Amino acid sequence: MRIDKHKCAGCGQCTEYCTLGNISSCRRDKTSGWLYYEIDEDECVDCGVCLRAKICRTTALFMPKYEWPRTVRANFSDPLVEHPETKVPGRGTEEMKTNEVTGRIKRGYVGIACEMGRPAVGARFYDVQTVAMALAKLGVEFEPRNPCTGLMADAKTGRFKTEILNEKVLSTIIEMIVPLERAPEVLKVIRTVAGEVGCVFSVDLISRFNKDGSIPVTPILKSLDWTVSPNGKLNTGMGRPLFREA
Repeated sequence: MRIDKHKCAGCGQCTEYCTLGNISSCRRDKTSGWLYYEIDEDECVDCGVCLRAKICRTTALFMPKYEWPRTVRANFSDPLVEHPETKVPGRGTEEMKTNEVTGRIKRGYVGIACEMGRPAVGARFYDVQTVAMALAKLGVEFEPRNPCTGLMADAKTGRFKTEILNEKVLSTIIEMIVPLERAPEVLKVIRTVAGEVGCVFSVDLISRFNKDGSIPVTPILKSLDWTVSPNGKLNTGMGRPLFREA
């Protein structure tokens, strides 16, 4: 995103709509009290929130026509932009959190997702690569339909394409499915590598309930002294049939 400083009236209302707080004021010259606003383009994730808010009465806000690899930013950060590979908007994956529809995670397995970045902080792909490469050393297989995986130069090592490493997005997800018994070693690696990156991220564990209604990953988390926060998602229909085991 950019602001045309010649059109900017200096009202500053757009600052309230920046998801990362990257819009700041500048003086037009050393003596003038008049201000204009500008966007730190390197920190901007091209989410488009400020533009869609239609708060700028002088139409100073605009989205330039970016080329690859800059286009990666809007693909992941703007929920109205579809990934060219998956044709799904936003972070662009049939997330494992919709397992009641997809049935991707079977009994005896656990889906693990590292959701990297959040509003106010974002994430650079060099941090995403650090986490992915640490996990790849365990031999995990990354979800092939995830657009984050699609940006890897080598999914076996978790290494990403060099040209996108400095690109920043609002958030992205590393996804994998592992046998339940391997969950402790994967979680230990995640905890270790978390101290090596400069962005926040949360960890999701998705599993099928045991037949007695208990959650199979709960004792694993407790044994590792991880905070347990059970959450559920309910399919409300939306034309999507529930998965049925054969």
